[in-house]
Amino acid sequence: MIHKTIEANSIPIVIGIKSQIIVFLMHSATLTRVHATPAIDVGRKVKRLTSIDLLRGAIMIIMALDHVRDYFHRDVFFYSPTDLTQTSVPLFFTRWITHYCAPVFVFLAGVSAYLYGVKKGKAALSFFLWTRGAWLILVELFVLSLFKTFNPSYPYFNLQVIWAIGICMIVLSSLIYLNARLILLIAVLLIAGHNLLDGVHVPNDSSFLFIWSVVHEVRQFTIGPCVVNVQYPVLAWIGVILLGYYLGRLFDPAYDPVKRKNQLLQMGVGAIVLFVLLRSEHWYGDPVDWSMQKNAIFSLLSFLNVNKYPPSLLYILVTLGPALIFLALAEKPVNKLTARISVFGRVPMFYYLMHLLLIHLAALLGAILQGFKLQDMILTKAVYNSPQLKGYGYNLVIVYVIWIALVLVLYPLCKWFDHYKRANTGRYWWLSYL
Repeated sequence: MIHKTIEANSIPIVIGIKSQIIVFLMHSATLTRVHATPAIDVGRKVKRLTSIDLLRGAIMIIMALDHVRDYFHRDVFFYSPTDLTQTSVPLFFTRWITHYCAPVFVFLAGVSAYLYGVKKGKAALSFFLWTRGAWLILVELFVLSLFKTFNPSYPYFNLQVIWAIGICMIVLSSLIYLNARLILLIAVLLIAGHNLLDGVHVPNDSSFLFIWSVVHEVRQFTIGPCVVNVQYPVLAWIGVILLGYYLGRLFDPAYDPVKRKNQLLQMGVGAIVLFVLLRSEHWYGDPVDWSMQKNAIFSLLSFLNVNKYPPSLLYILVTLGPALIFLALAEKPVNKLTARISVFGRVPMFYYLMHLLLIHLAALLGAILQGFKLQDMILTKAVYNSPQLKGYGYNLVIVYVIWIALVLVLYPLCKWFDHYKRANTGRYWWLSYL
């Protein structure tokens, strides 16, 4: 088994949170005003807001950059791009900008769930969430793992964002029956309070160890011939999807657009302000404090370098805050560029599957061009931990060129599938799962 050393008796009793976290709770309490909206008729046709597809599409384009970097950048084998002792400013921000992807995916999954419930009713929504969540878990395990490794023996499972969204959907399938304000309260408590559990550890020989890892702590396990890396503990992500579900009512086209814009702006700016306050004074919300570095720009990098695994409160604030502001400002008539970006946002699962497959195929070609063998890209672990690829990789400029080329190749594929899906969703039930 591969894991970090854990002290068996290191479970602190946390008495309270710093007073500043109350600011977050007070700010979130203003969201309860959203609940006082007119009742929505179940079964009413809900028109998609282009701002949601635009945000999701933009995030999916950015996400591909991180995965291209994983498979092509030569320095990925030696150090993390957020390691301030070795990274450069362009490399740091190449990684940091992709931090927005997972929170936005999970948040918008909650928003979409609410809008689906408006059309179909809660019973249908609960069934859909449970079955789609189970489907996403299977996709992560058996489809994405194969695309990432090209190894049908499945020596390595990396439980990442698709798996986490699947778990979150299954949990949400039950919680949708709760009172809306209770859903908001649970969301806020999970997002704001889960860092209180950072000091809670489970003994290595405990039968509860894997469950605790799934809930809150990144761990790696060896199960028979397979390595299982739990990279996305789900506790905080459940809070994010619940928050998205609660705020989904803002995105019904019947909701006053001026009111929606103002509320999204207030929440987005409030999240950023709270992030700055908590981070600057080292009060609460992230397991690693920032520190002064060799110059001002690297000190800023340290300030922004918040924890993703699991996502800290500060990580969620600094990513969802700008996303909410984007949603507030993006409700404009589409132009040619935004229309094209929105295509990716309407077929997220198809895009996710295709982009990983194409990246690995392109990396296989890239390795052959550098003198490696085809089988060197048949992986038994993450590409950047594969010793047979020592010396492989390209500079950051080439990484960006490959990323842009990938997006251009994906566009006609996604446009075709978007047209096919919209034309046939009523005929083929399985299209709603892609």
